[in-house]
Amino acid sequence: EQSLPRVTVIFRRIHVVPNVLYYLYISIYISCYVVFSFFSRFVQACHSSRNVTWSIEQILPIFTVTMRFAGVLFVTALCIIVSFADIATEDGVLVITKDNFEQAVKDHPYVLIEFYAPWCGHCKALAPEYIKAAKALEENNSNVKLGKVDATIESQLAEDNGVRGYPTLKFYRNGVAIDYTGGRQADEIVAWLMKKTGPPAKELSTVDDSKALIDAHEVVVVGFFKDLESADAKVFMDVANSIDEQAFGVTSDEKVFDEYKAKDGSVILFKTFDEGQNVYENEISVEKLKEFIAVHSLPLVVDFSQQTAQKIFGGEIKSHLLAFISKESGHYDKYVEGIKTSAKKYRGQILFVTVNIDESDHERILEFFGMKKEDVPAMRIIKLEQDMAKYKPENSELSEENILEFVTAFFEDRLKRHLLTEDLPEDWDAKPVKVLVGTNFYEVAFDKSKNVLVEFYAPWCGHCKQLAPIYDKLGEKYESDETVVIAKMDATANELDIINIKSFPTIILYKKETNEAVEYNGERTLEGLSKFIDSDGVYGQAAEEVQEEDEDDDVPRKDEL
Repeated sequence: EQSLPRVTVIFRRIHVVPNVLYYLYISIYISCYVVFSFFSRFVQACHSSRNVTWSIEQILPIFTVTMRFAGVLFVTALCIIVSFADIATEDGVLVITKDNFEQAVKDHPYVLIEFYAPWCGHCKALAPEYIKAAKALEENNSNVKLGKVDATIESQLAEDNGVRGYPTLKFYRNGVAIDYTGGRQADEIVAWLMKKTGPPAKELSTVDDSKALIDAHEVVVVGFFKDLESADAKVFMDVANSIDEQAFGVTSDEKVFDEYKAKDGSVILFKTFDEGQNVYENEISVEKLKEFIAVHSLPLVVDFSQQTAQKIFGGEIKSHLLAFISKESGHYDKYVEGIKTSAKKYRGQILFVTVNIDESDHERILEFFGMKKEDVPAMRIIKLEQDMAKYKPENSELSEENILEFVTAFFEDRLKRHLLTEDLPEDWDAKPVKVLVGTNFYEVAFDKSKNVLVEFYAPWCGHCKQLAPIYDKLGEKYESDETVVIAKMDATANELDIINIKSFPTIILYKKETNEAVEYNGERTLEGLSKFIDSDGVYGQAAEEVQEEDEDDDVPRKDEL
């Protein structure tokens, strides 16, 4: 720094210019210094030797070599500067691009990266929680970093990392990626990362340690063991290691025992809702302890939101009662206590969820159940297993008695599965492509005198919209053929007990004489679909092992509502 102008040293010391600009300034200075040094020494040589005569032919080669050297020096300096430049941050989150991705995962042993789209509603909901998590990690001097990639700009980078939807979060540990499976709240993100980068349970040596851990999280599971090497303590640690969603602590300190009135071998789940804490005092086993944590780590009644959706639909409990209410109309305060009565009785068997229809994001859920806002308040039960089923009560009023009767009937297998169906349009068969609904599907599709091709579509599906003009031409092509019917059914508004549509569009040929159903997996062209029909379902037939895995990029699974 001694050979540089004083102003440069001042800039460097008070950080008026960023590091990159500072080093760029130095490289320019050095390059210019080399050029002017040459001319300075040249002039001195001329003055010191009066008999020396220099021609332009003699000066030019020396000057050219000097300028080339200065240029190489300048470019080299630029490359070094770029390679060591700090990655930009926004609100404590690394802004990652294709140019600095490798540097990010190399320089940071632990980095969680969110691939997002600016227009994505789920990404917008995650953003403030993601920033809070980044700040919490920084305040704790963690070596874990959070980053983000705008996948609409860095599309190739997103594709290279297997991104198929937004937001997608990947955790890179020493450059190796694993999928993020935690929640969307700041404390859940931090807890998941701490679990992946540290011990499965934090050792609590003092009462202050325990209070700090409990205060920092919505749900904390603490094991009390006088001997941390005991068999029960090891089982507890195995459970802690297998669950990413919750924070765990473990203690052998007598003062911590006394603070929470715990016994040796007790496990206490602390939470910020409902009872405040639940005590597990049964025989400690991995299966029973995990079940205890799964049941009590969620509220008795869960309010559906983008943040809780993963906990609801990705949890162990696959049967849900959904209470559709309007908070603006006072429904929540009016009915929640009655809902809790049934929730307490059937805790661990069925999850009770409130859905606030005042939220515009929840309109799709109403549509999924074939409901309108005028139907609220109301309730439905959904069973999210391989064959998803929905159930509708005879009386949808959200009284305590009705809720209890509805749930009891469900567990006693007294309810009939509720299938959606639209009213049959009067002109359903007026066009080349016939319109099917729940009430006329079997009559048309199972007509043994005809080959019936049915497209199961969703009105909002982009692939279905692209297929529509081709499918209309297909209908026109076979309109005069009495042995072929081209039909379509809106699978979001009509349901069948013989098939569970998992992706859109799904195209199935119901063969004449046998009614055998053959799914199409070929190209969605007029030629391809025609060959499928003319070959009696042989051309383009979907292989059995592919059917369950084949899923279009922009089609959500139905169990995601």
